[in-house]
Amino acid sequence: MDDPKKKGSRVIGGIIIVLIVLFLVIDFILRRSTEFSPTNVTDILLVLLQIIVLLLALILLFVLGRNLIKLTLERKHKVAGSHFKTKLVSFFTALSFIPTLLLFVFTSRLISRNIEQYFKPDLTRILDDAKIIADGFYVTTSDLTLHYATQLSKEIKRLNLVTPENRARLEDFIRNKLTEYRLDEIGIFLEEEELFAYYNPNLPFQDYQELKASTIKLAHLGEPVNDIRSMGAGEFVRRGVSINIPAIGNVLVTTGKFLPQNYAQKINALSAFVQRYRQRGQKDMFKTLYLMTLIFVTLLIVFAATWIGFHIAKSITVPIEKLVKATKAVSKGDLTVRVEDPASDEIGLLIESFNQMISDVDQGQRGIAQKTAEQEARKQYIETILNTINTGVIALDARGSITTINPSAQDMLALPDKAVAGRHYKDVLSLDRYKDFVKGIDAAMKNRSKLTDKEIRFSLNGQQTTIALTLTPLRQPGQEFSGLIVVLDDLSQLIKAQKIAAWKEVAQRVAHEIKNPLTPIQLNAERILKNLKKAEGGGSDVVEQGARVIIQEAQTIKSLVDEFSDFARLPKINLQPAGIHDIIGQVVTMFRGIFADVEFQVLPSPDVPAVLPLDTEQMKRVFINLIDNAIDAMNKKGKIVIQTSFDREAHQVKIDLTDTGPGIQIEDKDKLFLPHFSTKKKGTGLGLAIVNQIVKEHNGSVRVQNNRPSGAKFTLQLPA
Repeated sequence: MDDPKKKGSRVIGGIIIVLIVLFLVIDFILRRSTEFSPTNVTDILLVLLQIIVLLLALILLFVLGRNLIKLTLERKHKVAGSHFKTKLVSFFTALSFIPTLLLFVFTSRLISRNIEQYFKPDLTRILDDAKIIADGFYVTTSDLTLHYATQLSKEIKRLNLVTPENRARLEDFIRNKLTEYRLDEIGIFLEEEELFAYYNPNLPFQDYQELKASTIKLAHLGEPVNDIRSMGAGEFVRRGVSINIPAIGNVLVTTGKFLPQNYAQKINALSAFVQRYRQRGQKDMFKTLYLMTLIFVTLLIVFAATWIGFHIAKSITVPIEKLVKATKAVSKGDLTVRVEDPASDEIGLLIESFNQMISDVDQGQRGIAQKTAEQEARKQYIETILNTINTGVIALDARGSITTINPSAQDMLALPDKAVAGRHYKDVLSLDRYKDFVKGIDAAMKNRSKLTDKEIRFSLNGQQTTIALTLTPLRQPGQEFSGLIVVLDDLSQLIKAQKIAAWKEVAQRVAHEIKNPLTPIQLNAERILKNLKKAEGGGSDVVEQGARVIIQEAQTIKSLVDEFSDFARLPKINLQPAGIHDIIGQVVTMFRGIFADVEFQVLPSPDVPAVLPLDTEQMKRVFINLIDNAIDAMNKKGKIVIQTSFDREAHQVKIDLTDTGPGIQIEDKDKLFLPHFSTKKKGTGLGLAIVNQIVKEHNGSVRVQNNRPSGAKFTLQLPA
């Protein structure tokens, strides 16, 4: 079914169209009439025009009033877009009404003035027209009178009527022509003497004037008579022509016509006045017709402009109102709302963009919800792992505040306060027993460098606990420092087990190493006893030789004991600013003077800082052990290359020491830094263990790998 609002609009539009057609038809009928006549038909048509205009005005007022009331109610109820619609309607109404009203006032006054002017007699024009008509009438009468005079003179001459014997015939001829030509005078002059003249008896003879003698003389000389004189209430026009008749002389024939003054003018003026007077009654009809037409057009213009204003305002505010409602729905969380509007202009583009935006937001929210759920599940998974593993994990942000800490870390550190998240690590680790932890974290936060497996011993509940501290910096995708991961491993039980296993190995090795010299000592001692019992003369040589063996093997046992003593009594690291390149140079110089067949190549990097926190004597011991092992592996002949580099992001100095020896067996790599392991025939296995211990004390690391094409490569990493 049709919408009642649309149906009502169609009915009103149809009525307006019918009224416009009727108005145009009636106006056409009235304008096609050549003149208005005060008849009942004309009056009825004018009344119909007035009724049509009145009906149109009422319809327009009804339509506009209904829309204005509706607009007022919308503003009162604060409907979205009502204020903007009011501005548009007011603008279009003012834009059309003000100029149209001014035009209506000006045009109505102009029409009234022109109609008044039309019906007002123009005396000046009447006088001018009368003068023109009078002049034309005089000219016509004068020419006609001259024509008659010429015709009479020709007939008189042809019939020879001037002779004395024909005078009677001449008089009869003149008398007849006076009647025939409807003239008022015909005169015959012979030379200067008037023979006779015939007149219209109705002439005002009291004002009659004779023809002047001078005029007659001029006529005989060839100039036609043209004499116009006042006569009573009119004028007398006299024309004449002179002819020469042989044996008689010059004969002048004159004709005259009396013209009553302003006769034709008065008739025409009276006719015009009568005509104007008859039409004065239609002046109001003229005014009514034109004013009705003007009012009709004015109403149509105002209505059209206001209607257009309502339509444009509606086409703009209705989509805006829908957008506002949709926006409110979206603000409440409803992302399924869509704006349906058939607009195809910029408003339509705005609606399409809004719908697309809501669709994108809906999809984005779903994606965010899905990712949030995934992140929450991953978070729960990570939290479960952190809460389950035995390794302690602490996460710090760039300012040093604790963001995450798992139960294992709290148990390892025996933190008195469990609520430590959000607090600075220095506040949490403020007790004196945590000073080594704070010192390591401070260095890592300052240098933003990595620290691996730093062993820290501290007393906890009366027991010594060993914790392996590993620090790893966190970086954003743009390599910006964002925090630190602190990993704690409780090595107490592991160290105990390793100590037991290590001492077992040490005991076995010491027993083996001591057993080797004890056998020759025992044999030589027994040999000395036998020789002493025999008391032979050569016994002194045997005793001397056995004593030397005993002394030599005892020295071997002493050296073994000294090595283990040194390993057990490594001095505490004393870090001071020192140059790593200077230390390497001093050690290499010392070896160059001893081993002529070994080539040394040092490649220092200019990027390495000039000074580092180092223990110079201990670092010399590191490089001495490494170079000594390399020389033994190459059988004291080959090439050793020492190269340094600097990692700015990790703030670490790397030293690579490579040789051209046989390299390291794969199965030996894991045991290379253990105290009891050695690939040398007479080695104690403590050299690389000492290297590893010193590097760790410097918060660094050491690793080994085979060099290509041959040899071994030891890599040291020290914090800068």
